[in-house]
Amino acid sequence: MPFAGIRVGLVGPLPPPAGGMANQTRQLAELLESAQAEVTLVQTNAAYRPEWAGRVPGLRALFRLLPYLLALWRAAGASDVLHIMANSGWSWHLFAAPAIWVARLRGVPAVVNYRGGEAASFLQGAQRVVRKSMAATAGLLVPSAFLQEVFARFGMQAAIVPNIIDLGRFHARGGRSDQSAHLVVARNLEPIYDNASALRAFQLVHAKYPQATLTIAGSGPQESMLRALVLELDLQASVYFTGRLDRDAMAALYREADIMLNPSLADNMPNSVLESMASGVPVVSTNVGGVPYIVEDGVTALLVAPADPQAMAAACLRLLGDLDLWSRLQHAGLSQVQRYTWSQVAPLLAAHYRQVIKTK
Repeated sequence: MPFAGIRVGLVGPLPPPAGGMANQTRQLAELLESAQAEVTLVQTNAAYRPEWAGRVPGLRALFRLLPYLLALWRAAGASDVLHIMANSGWSWHLFAAPAIWVARLRGVPAVVNYRGGEAASFLQGAQRVVRKSMAATAGLLVPSAFLQEVFARFGMQAAIVPNIIDLGRFHARGGRSDQSAHLVVARNLEPIYDNASALRAFQLVHAKYPQATLTIAGSGPQESMLRALVLELDLQASVYFTGRLDRDAMAALYREADIMLNPSLADNMPNSVLESMASGVPVVSTNVGGVPYIVEDGVTALLVAPADPQAMAAACLRLLGDLDLWSRLQHAGLSQVQRYTWSQVAPLLAAHYRQVIKTK
């Protein structure tokens, strides 16, 4: 086993809620343990204790920070390497940076595993602080060449360790008939994911396929606005909001889908794209950020410009009207995701761990 005997302190969010980084943190912990690593988890989104503290603005930060720092101190002392799941904005300052400096104080190598499609804008404003923290780490891991290039522009070298897809859970659906038209969006209801454009694209699809349905699996601050838009577009009988789904429910939803829409305005390496391909569901996505680094337009997905509902609808109609194209994308996607299995990623991650431990 490549991880046998390695003690890993894993720092990151856990479901609920079931988001991309939370799911990746939980999955990585499970896979590391299955490969005989000793894993100590430090949860960055742990519930407030006592619960009432989370309702008091002046106390919230204190009641979260102190237990978090204590958990970091203990985990670092019991680990050979601290693996820190990191993101942009306040998440970096509140969770990633403290973990880096606690590891430094404890003399434990820290590996930062950075994610997030808004890295460039974040680094533009915070590069001095980030570079100072990164100088105290043993290495930077990113899931895509897109993020590797972003960090290189700011003078920071990163190694690529891709996201991991569980093909036991996200497995292929069968083919589709020319009668089915179930579209799925699996992004949070936030401005950056532009679900409004997906709804407007679906309206155009629905005009040609009146039996078509759209399921939006996510939660967020734009839910009321999006529900109002559904009424405005007269789609209330064909659009379903499920809220956030756990990974098993999400896998089941993919197997009922004909097309997955990814309308993001910024992105890195969206798990929803990889999970859809692993489930045998062709993808129509905006061509933003890291998306063109993981799929090829016309080969493994159809890519369109962001904030362009007409282009997204045209791509969907093209897929729904061409079963041969749908099948080609399905099979190409299934082949593409083989590079994101644990058997492919584990040796890369183990090599990084052993290198930083060796040079400690």
